[in-house]
Amino acid sequence: MTATQSPTISILVTEDHGIVRQGIVSILQIQADFTVVAEARNGLEAVELYQKYQPDITLMDLRMPNLEGVEAIRRIREHSPTANIIILTTYDTDEDIYRGLQAGARGYILKDADFEDLIDAVRTVHSGKRYLPPTVALKLAERMDTEDLTERERDVLRLMVLGNSTSTLATALHITEGTVKFHINHIFQKLGVNDRTQAVITALRRGLVRLEE
Repeated sequence: MTATQSPTISILVTEDHGIVRQGIVSILQIQADFTVVAEARNGLEAVELYQKYQPDITLMDLRMPNLEGVEAIRRIREHSPTANIIILTTYDTDEDIYRGLQAGARGYILKDADFEDLIDAVRTVHSGKRYLPPTVALKLAERMDTEDLTERERDVLRLMVLGNSTSTLATALHITEGTVKFHINHIFQKLGVNDRTQAVITALRRGLVRLEE
C-alpha cells in the first residue's frame, strides 16, 4: 500500500438468497475503499467466516436457515466484542430491531433503502458510530417504552396467535386455566390492548410472534 492509498474496509455479507446477496456484493464492490472478503448463506457460515476473516464490517440478514441473524450476532460478539455488525433485512418490526441491537448490532438498515444509504451505513459504523434511520430509531424508542413479556407469556401469546382456546392453552402448557387467564391479563396490560384479537394483531405487527411459529 502506497502513502496515497487508503486502507480498504473489509466486509462479510450474510444473506441466504443468492440473487439478493450478489446484488449487495455488486453494490459494495463498486466502492474503491470496500472489499467483500467473504459471503455467508446462513448464520452458521457467518460465525465461521467471521472468525476466519475478521472483517471490519459484517452485514447480517435476520431470517436465515440453520441459524438466524440475532443468534449469529450473539455468537460473533461473544468471541469478538468489538465486531461491527449491521443488520440488513426486510423486517422492520420493533421487536426485530430491539433484539438485533440488543444482541450487539451497531446498525440497522432495510433492504428497500437506497444503495447510497447502505454505503453510508457501512462507513458510519466503520467510523465507530451507530447507524439507525429515523423510522428505525422511532420504533426502537417505542419498544424501549414497553415492558418485556416473560418467556411463559410469550408461550401463551404464540398459542393465542394460532387461535387456541383457554382450555387448549392450559393443556398444551400443562398449567391450569386460571393460570392461563392470569398470563393473558398480563399480556393485555403490557401490550396495551383489551382483548385477544387486539393482542394477536399487536403481537404480529410488532414482531413478537410469527405465524410460522
